[in-house]
Amino acid sequence: MTQTPSNVDVLIIGAGINGAGLFRDLCEQGLTVAIVDKADFGSGTSAAPSRLIHGGIKYLETGEFGLVAQSTLERNLLLRNAPHAVRPLPTVIPIFSWLTGIGAALRTLFGSTTAPRGRGALLIKIGLALYDFYGARRRVMPRHALWSKARALTEIPPLTPRIVAAGTYYDATVRHPERLVLELLQDGIRANPDSGAFNYAQLRESDGTVVRFALPASAERSFRPRVVVNAAGPWIDHVNAALGASTKLIGGTKGSHILLDHPDLLRALNGRMIYFEANDGRICLVFDYLGRALVGSTDIRAADPETVRCEDDEIDYFLASLRDLLPGLSFGREQIVYAYSGIRPLPASDATAPGLISRDHSAPVMEADDSRTWPIVSLVGGKWTTFRGFAEEVADGLLARLGRSRRVSTQGLAIGGGRDFPADTAARENWLSAVTAETGASSARAEILLGRYGTTARAVLAHEAGRQAEPLADAPDYTLAEIDWLARNERVVHLADIVMRRTALAITGRLSRRALEQIADIVAAALGWDAGRREKELEATSKELAQRHRLRLD
Repeated sequence: MTQTPSNVDVLIIGAGINGAGLFRDLCEQGLTVAIVDKADFGSGTSAAPSRLIHGGIKYLETGEFGLVAQSTLERNLLLRNAPHAVRPLPTVIPIFSWLTGIGAALRTLFGSTTAPRGRGALLIKIGLALYDFYGARRRVMPRHALWSKARALTEIPPLTPRIVAAGTYYDATVRHPERLVLELLQDGIRANPDSGAFNYAQLRESDGTVVRFALPASAERSFRPRVVVNAAGPWIDHVNAALGASTKLIGGTKGSHILLDHPDLLRALNGRMIYFEANDGRICLVFDYLGRALVGSTDIRAADPETVRCEDDEIDYFLASLRDLLPGLSFGREQIVYAYSGIRPLPASDATAPGLISRDHSAPVMEADDSRTWPIVSLVGGKWTTFRGFAEEVADGLLARLGRSRRVSTQGLAIGGGRDFPADTAARENWLSAVTAETGASSARAEILLGRYGTTARAVLAHEAGRQAEPLADAPDYTLAEIDWLARNERVVHLADIVMRRTALAITGRLSRRALEQIADIVAAALGWDAGRREKELEATSKELAQRHRLRLD
C-alpha cells in the first residue's frame, strides 16, 4: 500500500548502535526523525561485538589518546545510565617479560604500520597508569594494580607458568547489546511520538526528494527528509550508491567470536576477563558471558557482511591460543555452543595490520546538489562504547544545520530499563518489595527480570500475573508469558528476532528444539501467523542458527 510521503527532519538509514544513539539524541531535541533498517534493529555489526564497554587500552599504542579519553568517559557514563545492561568487568593481563616491546611501541606511536609484538611489564604498567588517568572523569571503578607471578597463579591456577607477572584493571561488559539498541529506539519514540522506527524496511528507490522503502506485508513508507544520515555500518557504500552518491568510505575487518560450555574455565576466571596477547601478537580475550566463556576476537580484512561467519581456521586459532594461555585446562570443538562474526565498519585504510586501523569515528558530508535536495551524512567507524558521544557530535552538527538548538544533554540520561534503577541494596529491596506486592511475583522471579530488563521488568511481571507462568522448555528462567510479552511489545517480525536479539537464548546455546517450537507457537498466536508461516519461520531460524552460528538444536 503506497502512502503519502512523510515530512521528517532527519531520515536515518541503519538501526545499529550508531543510528539508534543518534535517533534518541535527535528525538530528545524535538526533531522528527525516521530510522529504518533492512533487517531487524541491531542485527548487523551491532550484534557481533566482543560485548565489552571499554576504554580501548590498546589504542594507547597508536597514540589515539583522544579516543581513549572519550571511550573511558563513555564507559563510565554507561555504567551510570544503563546499570541493568552494563556491568563492571575486572580484567587481568598476563605479562610474559619485563622490558619487551618498548621500541616497537614507540615506532607504532610515531606512525609505524607494523603491529607490535610483545608487551612487557614496564610497557603495560605505563599503559595502565595512562588508562587510569584518562578514566578519571566520572570514575566509578578501582584503579589498576600489578600482581606478582605467584599471586597470578594463585588467583588463576590454570594460567601458563611462563608469565612473569600480571596487570589488573577494570573495564565493563554489556550483557545484551541488541536489547540496548532497541531501548534507545524506544526512548527516542517516547521523547517524540511523531518519530518512527521501522525494521525490515528495504530501500526501494530515491528520486532525490523522496526516499521509498518496502515494508513487511507488502506495505510501503516514503519519507521526504531535510537530511539523510547513512548509519548502515559496513553497508554504507552500498546505501550511498543506492541514493545516487558513489563513495569508498569503508575498509572493514572481520571479528569472530565463539562461546564455550566450560564450567572449569568459568571457575578459574571467577568473574574476570583475561585480556591476552596471542602468539602472533594479536589481542584476544576470554570472560564469563551469561554463564558461557566468550572468546574473541579475530581482526581480518573482509568486506561482505551478508555472508560473514566464524570459519574453521578462526576456531582453530582461538582454541590454540587458549591451550597456550591456560595449559591447565582442556579445550575442544565439542565445547562450542555458539559462534558469531561481524564486519567492523572501519574507515578505508592502507595500514599493514588490521588492528592498527583507527577505531575513531567521522561523519563526512555530501552536500545537496542538482540530483538531491538533501545532504547525506555518513557515520564512519566508531565503536560500541562511544556511540553516545558520536551521536552527540553528529546531532550538534545537524541541529546547527537545521537552525535548532540543543535542549537536552544525553550525558546523564538513563537508557531504557536503567530509568529509576535502584542505586543501592536498600533501594533494590524496596523496588523488589513494591513490585512483588503489585504483581504477585516471587522475589526471586522479580530479581531475575530486574537483572534482564532493568525497571522495564515491572511491565513484564505485570503481564505474567494471572497468565500461565510455565517455564520455557530447557530454559526455566524464561516463561511462556515473558516470550508472549516480548512478541507483543518489542517490534518482533520474525522468530529469529526473539531467540537471537530480544533474548539471550541462542547466543548462550540454551535454545533447544523443544523451546524453539514453543516460542514459535507463542509468536504465531501473538502475531497472527498461520501454520504455513509458523513452519517457514522455524525452518529459516533453524537454518540460520546452524549455518551461521554453529548452534546445534537438540
